[in-house]
Amino acid sequence: QEQLVESGGGVVQPGGSLRLSCAASGFSLEGHAIGWFRQVPGKKRERVACITFTDGNTIYEDFVQGRFTISRDSAKNAAYLQMNSLKPEDTATYYCAAHPGTWYVPVEPHYWGRGTRVTVSS
Repeated sequence: QEQLVESGGGVVQPGGSLRLSCAASGFSLEGHAIGWFRQVPGKKRERVACITFTDGNTIYEDFVQGRFTISRDSAKNAAYLQMNSLKPEDTATYYCAAHPGTWYVPVEPHYWGRGTRVTVSS
């Protein structure tokens, strides 16, 4: 079955770090745009960062610029989100997404992961 599975979420204190992983199975991420999104209950889903799998070009939303890094590993058919200097407002469920033939992941991507929870609290 074609799917994305996230891992690496957890509870961390403000200023701490987490590394999220997105593993694809049943299809190749080559030729796709990969993105990380996050959502808080009752709030709209928001894009965090995107990467084009073929050339590695990236784009970040302003609220994570300089703190988060998105990357991919072709050999592992996976993508990652390194999160540093975490803030309480980063608390959310984080989702991995993939979409073919685009430079970024649209609102309705072809693939969604099930999400991994991140809680930043003292």
